[in-house]
Amino acid sequence: MKKSNKKNLKQSLLQLKKIAQWFEEQEQVDVEEGLEKVKQGTVLIKECKQKLEKVENQFNELRKNLET
Repeated sequence: MKKSNKKNLKQSLLQLKKIAQWFEEQEQVDVEEGLEKVKQGTVLIKECKQKLEKVENQFNELRKNLET
Protein backbone atom coordinates (compact mmCIF):
# COMPACT_ATOMS: atom_id res chain seq x y z
CA MET A 1 0.00 0.00 0.00
CA LYS A 2 2.80 2.42 0.85
CA LYS A 3 4.58 1.74 -2.42
CA SER A 4 1.46 2.46 -4.50
CA ASN A 5 0.97 5.80 -2.69
CA LYS A 6 4.60 6.71 -3.33
CA LYS A 7 4.34 5.63 -6.95
CA ASN A 8 1.13 7.57 -7.44
CA LEU A 9 2.65 10.67 -5.86
CA LYS A 10 5.70 10.33 -8.07
CA GLN A 11 3.52 9.93 -11.16
CA SER A 12 1.42 12.94 -10.23
CA LEU A 13 4.52 15.08 -9.72
CA LEU A 14 5.89 13.97 -13.09
CA GLN A 15 2.60 14.91 -14.75
CA LEU A 16 2.74 18.34 -13.09
CA LYS A 17 6.27 18.75 -14.38
CA LYS A 18 5.13 17.91 -17.90
CA ILE A 19 2.34 20.49 -17.67
CA ALA A 20 4.79 23.15 -16.49
CA GLN A 21 7.19 22.25 -19.31
CA TRP A 22 4.36 22.51 -21.83
CA PHE A 23 3.65 26.09 -20.72
CA GLU A 24 7.36 26.96 -20.84
CA GLU A 25 7.68 25.62 -24.39
CA GLN A 26 4.76 27.59 -25.82
CA GLU A 27 5.46 30.78 -27.71
CA GLN A 28 1.75 31.50 -27.79
CA VAL A 29 -0.50 29.53 -25.47
CA ASP A 30 -3.76 28.28 -26.89
CA VAL A 31 -6.26 29.53 -24.31
CA GLU A 32 -8.52 26.48 -24.41
CA GLU A 33 -5.66 24.01 -24.25
CA GLY A 34 -3.96 26.06 -21.54
CA LEU A 35 -7.16 26.07 -19.50
CA GLU A 36 -7.37 22.28 -19.75
CA LYS A 37 -3.75 21.99 -18.60
CA VAL A 38 -4.50 24.27 -15.63
CA LYS A 39 -7.54 22.14 -14.75
CA GLN A 40 -5.43 18.97 -14.91
CA GLY A 41 -2.76 20.62 -12.78
CA THR A 42 -5.31 21.70 -10.19
CA VAL A 43 -6.62 18.15 -9.84
CA LEU A 44 -3.08 16.77 -9.57
CA ILE A 45 -2.10 19.33 -6.94
CA LYS A 46 -5.18 18.48 -4.88
CA GLU A 47 -4.38 14.75 -5.12
CA CYS A 48 -0.75 15.34 -4.15
CA LYS A 49 -1.77 17.45 -1.18
CA GLN A 50 -4.11 14.70 0.05
CA LYS A 51 -1.41 12.05 -0.37
CA LEU A 52 1.16 14.18 1.44
CA GLU A 53 -1.26 14.84 4.31
CA LYS A 54 -1.83 11.09 4.62
CA VAL A 55 1.91 10.44 4.71
CA GLU A 56 2.39 13.22 7.27
CA ASN A 57 -0.31 11.69 9.49
CA GLN A 58 1.36 8.29 9.26
CA PHE A 59 4.73 9.83 10.10
CA ASN A 60 3.25 11.66 13.11
CA GLU A 61 1.66 8.44 14.33
CA LEU A 62 4.97 6.61 14.09
CA ARG A 63 6.71 9.41 15.93
CA LYS A 64 4.12 9.25 18.73
CA ASN A 65 4.68 5.52 19.03
CA LEU A 66 8.42 6.07 19.40
CA GLU A 67 7.93 8.66 22.13
CA THR A 68 5.80 6.39 24.32
